[in-house]
Amino acid sequence: MENDIWTVKRALDWTCGYLDRKGDENPRVSAEWLLSEVCSLRRIDLYMNPKRPLDRAELDLLHDYVLRRGKGEPLQYITGEAPFRYLTVKVRPGVLIPRPETEVLVSEALSCLPAAAKREAAWNAESFEQEAAAVAQLKERIREAFTAEGIDGGEEDADADQADDASDIVSASQDEQQADPYFLVADICTGSGCIACSIASERPDTRVIATDLSPQAVALARENVDALELTDKVKVLEGDLGDSIPERYLGRFDLVVSNPPYIPTEVLASMPREVADFEPELALDGGADGLDLFRRLLNWARTALKPGGAFACELHETCLDDAAQDARAAGFSSVRIVRDLADRPRVLVCRL
Repeated sequence: MENDIWTVKRALDWTCGYLDRKGDENPRVSAEWLLSEVCSLRRIDLYMNPKRPLDRAELDLLHDYVLRRGKGEPLQYITGEAPFRYLTVKVRPGVLIPRPETEVLVSEALSCLPAAAKREAAWNAESFEQEAAAVAQLKERIREAFTAEGIDGGEEDADADQADDASDIVSASQDEQQADPYFLVADICTGSGCIACSIASERPDTRVIATDLSPQAVALARENVDALELTDKVKVLEGDLGDSIPERYLGRFDLVVSNPPYIPTEVLASMPREVADFEPELALDGGADGLDLFRRLLNWARTALKPGGAFACELHETCLDDAAQDARAAGFSSVRIVRDLADRPRVLVCRL
């Protein structure tokens, strides 16, 4: 076997057969994903280059990947990344893998924000330079404000209690708030940071404060923020729900969005092996009825949002009706339930 030539087609066929015997629900998709990663090829390129030989390093890496997948490890943990909307984010064990359902949550959250302001085109070099200078000045002001606040993602800020006497991210006076060119968003239970990064990249007129209780998640989210060059738009804090966000921001958020742990405890036992055995229970278990974290988050969102602000939250399909009742009882209006790509109740959207 040492002298055999392993082509893309041979490796693909063998991997597919092996994973099928190991009980993989989609062995062909898994085989394509792993081989694409090993060979640095798109999945379609595998079929356009069936005779391409794999070198020894590629074969060794594929062997490792296939063994891990055969034991049920999620593909995203094996390759270290996952696609999410228009981005590719880093993932790793200990942090929840982004799901397609959460893309629906982001769409609904974005739709809650006011329409982006229209900009007039720069018709000459002088106006273009003026606009560029203004943008640069604005970015510097925001960066300085974030830095002064102590929310710059650095380890040195972890025990700083958010520096109560520091400058605000958002202007303090009502007149200045109206002049601020961005909307303030809180992403609670951020995990990999996929929600925060998507909102910030798709709506440059937002500034997002993301939080998570897990130090592993906070570290990964900060890596994704850095890798996607969003450090001037997204700041990640470690803490329980919104506890790490300074009190001065309460009542000033335009949007609170969250994908909290929401699976009812008894449902966890029936989850697929690659979820139950590999993904963190801390990011999954929502308590007896799946709404333990949601109820706490609902109360915090009431305090955090400005009048007319929106709250969007992903939940288990069995929990949406009860969650909607809780939201109405808490004083939220325009409460609606959005279905996911599989036509299951998935996202609760409401306004204060």
